Amino acid sequence: MDWYNEPREWRVEGDRLIVTADPKTDFWRVTHYGFTRDNGHFRYETVAGDFMAQVKVVGGFRQLYDQAGLMLRLDERNWIKCGVEYVEGEQNASAVVTRDFSDWSVAPLPGSPEAFWLRVIRRDDHAETHFSLDGATFSLMRLGYLAPSGVLMVGPMCAAPEGEGFTVTFSEWQVSRL
Repeated sequence: MDWYNEPREWRVEGDRLIVTADPKTDFWRVTHYGFTRDNGHFRYETVAGDFMAQVKVVGGFRQLYDQAGLMLRLDERNWIKCGVEYVEGEQNASAVVTRDFSDWSVAPLPGSPEAFWLRVIRRDDHAETHFSLDGATFSLMRLGYLAPSGVLMVGPMCAAPEGEGFTVTFSEWQVSRL
């Protein structure tokens, strides 16, 4: 796997990737806030065709917009990220679909769970994002368009747009072809 915006602090322990998100990092394009940021951390592999990717996330979310999850990326103008984002003092299931401009959807996660799982399914010109609180039962968060492409970058992502950074652990990473 390779890094897009390698963080200052990260390590691999067995099947766990432990990352400390650098401060003032994010993935966002224009909409509502009027700025573009493409400096979040993204550890990816390239995958061709239709696939499913999944990861378990445990994060120390503390400050506004702290986020961690999965990203599918064609280029800087076409990508999807999903995960947990810390908003108004609680964890939210979050999805952003970007086609030149970013959009955003969030829904509160009951009880701010310690761990959660994310799954993305890529088929043809779209991607489904799912989350789970137990690693077994997944709920659809979003279905979004992602331009057809021979290969995509896919993997864990994290960012700390407003805060001073936080630590997140990714594990149980898997990619399977459909």
